[in-house]
Amino acid sequence: QIQLVESGGRSVQAGDSLRLTCVASGPTPFREFAMAWFRQAPGKERAIVAAIDWRTPDTHYTDAVSGRFTISRDNAKSTVTLQMNNLKPEDTAVYYCTGNLNWMAIVEGRYDYSGQGTQVTVFS
Repeated sequence: QIQLVESGGRSVQAGDSLRLTCVASGPTPFREFAMAWFRQAPGKERAIVAAIDWRTPDTHYTDAVSGRFTISRDNAKSTVTLQMNNLKPEDTAVYYCTGNLNWMAIVEGRYDYSGQGTQVTVFS
């Protein structure tokens, strides 16, 4: 079991950078979880953005953000971050921090735990 709290979302201009942070807590050691950021834009389904296994540097990115976003984790601090560079209006969405004990499952879009989300809005 794990509880997740996201922060860092705000409104920015296209081309700006933003860092999202997720803090995890709970009885199961954070290092056992594969972690991922998903996002959900208005009228669209929630979709994976990036994922990271505990055995870094195993990472996965959706094509739309590859080369612009970087996911990282600090197992000692129980945090996972998403560094977002060169933001575009199409990146506007609510971003969710999620976790799954199974790496392949989260890469395939399945998670067992999710935070409440943080809003990112990118203006052109």
